Amino acid sequence: MKKSDIGFEGFGEAYFSTINKGDIKGWKKHTKMTLNLVVPIGEIEFVVYNERTKEFFSIKLSKKNYQKLTVKPDLWMAFRGIGEYNMLLNLANIEHDPDEAKNIDLKDIKYEW
Repeated sequence: MKKSDIGFEGFGEAYFSTINKGDIKGWKKHTKMTLNLVVPIGEIEFVVYNERTKEFFSIKLSKKNYQKLTVKPDLWMAFRGIGEYNMLLNLANIEHDPDEAKNIDLKDIKYEW
């Protein structure tokens, strides 16, 4: 990622996360952090929900569909592992702050996985 790329709003931290096949993590909403997500290993389906417009956006990222997904603050996000072993990289614009994000149960936002 370059600072001239769309979605780059500064550098706070970079971290990797893994998810097993069939597992779902979410829903999480950041209030300040912009996420820039790539999937270098495996395949992960990301679902972003805008509670103001009641719209969902979903995308599967993998080696075959190698793109960057930018998720702005105030959007709910969840993701599901599709491959046998799945890893994502987040290039975030701010450092982790446990008080900056909100989490709710998967059942609280209805989505057909």
